[in-house]
Amino acid sequence: MFAFRQNVTGERKQELLAFQRQAGFRFRDFGLLDLAFHHRSFSNENSSKRVNNERLEFLGDAVLGMAVAARLYECMEDSPEGDLAKTKSVVVSEDTLSHIALDLGISEYLILGKGEKMSGGKFKKAILADALEAIIGALYLDSGYRVAQSFVLTIINPQIQLVLQNRHTRDYKTLLQEHVQKLYRMVPRYSLVKKTGPDHDRTFLVTVDVCGTVYGPGQGKNKKEAEQMVAGITCRELGLLEDN
Repeated sequence: MFAFRQNVTGERKQELLAFQRQAGFRFRDFGLLDLAFHHRSFSNENSSKRVNNERLEFLGDAVLGMAVAARLYECMEDSPEGDLAKTKSVVVSEDTLSHIALDLGISEYLILGKGEKMSGGKFKKAILADALEAIIGALYLDSGYRVAQSFVLTIINPQIQLVLQNRHTRDYKTLLQEHVQKLYRMVPRYSLVKKTGPDHDRTFLVTVDVCGTVYGPGQGKNKKEAEQMVAGITCRELGLLEDN
């Protein structure tokens, strides 16, 4: 469709051949697939390499969203729009996509800048999720929507089933906020209590205040993760989870 046509040879081509065998698709333009793995940290550090995967990520996000929305419309035929939207937000979330990316081995093929590589970038959720979306965008450009849709449904259908069975990783922050807003007409307040460890391996401790009662702390590798953890702790203590 819109070929990138950058020549990829030698060891890198062999790596990409191995990846596509594992992923279950075949590219005509290896330049597009290679580009999907190039993070902006690499292009920022290399003046001769101006391009990165951000445009492909933008496109892949749209393809992913369309394929998932259509699938949910089909398999949740008795559900209202609100339930469809909530399910979709979980299925295409950073957490879900990064786990899929790890399962596909995407971390091993990423091209990162030296700084990002040193800080453990190949295992960062945002980078992994963005790379997966970029691959979807590249596949769309290389082979069209039907092929890209088939790949999306192959990797996403198991996640949809987990959500429908209520066995997915839940968005505890949203659950807690909806509960507190409905009951008290206010929102939970999160506070960073402490952060420990070197810059490349931080641990964050966060508490949450719900109407004067402080819960936690929860911990994580970043503030967002720690907030989810303490929100989960709070939801359990408030009896908001079925498995409590």
